[in-house]
Amino acid sequence: MHRSDLNLSPVSPKGTSGTLAVVSFTVLFALAFVAHIAIGSPSYAQSQTAPLPANAQPKSYGEGWKCDRGYRPDGDACLAIIVPKNAYATNRTYGAGWACLHGFQEIEGTTCLEVVVPDGGYLDPSGQRWNCLRGYMKVDDLCLEIDLPPNAYLSDNVYGSVWLCDRGYEVEDDTCVAITIPENAFLNGSKHGQPWTCERGYFERDDACVAVAVPENAYLNDASYGPGWKCNRGFAEADNGCTRIDLPENAHLDRSGNRWECHRNFQRSQERCVLND
Repeated sequence: MHRSDLNLSPVSPKGTSGTLAVVSFTVLFALAFVAHIAIGSPSYAQSQTAPLPANAQPKSYGEGWKCDRGYRPDGDACLAIIVPKNAYATNRTYGAGWACLHGFQEIEGTTCLEVVVPDGGYLDPSGQRWNCLRGYMKVDDLCLEIDLPPNAYLSDNVYGSVWLCDRGYEVEDDTCVAITIPENAFLNGSKHGQPWTCERGYFERDDACVAVAVPENAYLNDASYGPGWKCNRGFAEADNGCTRIDLPENAHLDRSGNRWECHRNFQRSQERCVLND
């Protein structure tokens, strides 16, 4: 802006102070107006809020807008959610805005196809898939009936065999064969290893149960190791039998009752108990 644009005329020295005050005010006003035009107008234009598209509303916080329920943003517009056949509107502000009816499955996010349940199957509670009934097994898109061999029953195992053998039988190929139990043995119910166990007083040898020979002055014990018997207190095992323990002077039987040890202040030396020095 030039001084000539303000149409200012020269002033005489007389009344100079008043004239200068008027000129200063005029200049300031003009400059403020120009600044408003040059600077204020763009800011004002920028502060204008963009118009709301159809089916939208201002956000409850911050700036901008959001689409009404049943609509989704698409650029600067709100387009209606298209609910496919066999689906229903969820009326939610997130997600696709629709879900398949019970008994239908979503395919590629665009359609809902009916869940086809094969013979021997049933619709899962989710309504989106199927499972096979007890006694059937899933093979591809079918439920095939399980062929049970004689002396077998259906298993409830999620993994592994769909059937198990009855008690007294074991799996051999695709059948259940009777377990051969030797005399003086009983079924132990174990699913691994030997299916039978010898009765008390017998031990396993060559797929048979042989009686434990308990020597004089001994009794049967249930230890999983050893000969199956133990000497009475005061006797020690020797040569497959039990011999009486001959206690030396200043000695006594230990906790096991089958060995001896020296009294306090004595020590063992050549099968005797000698006084400590």
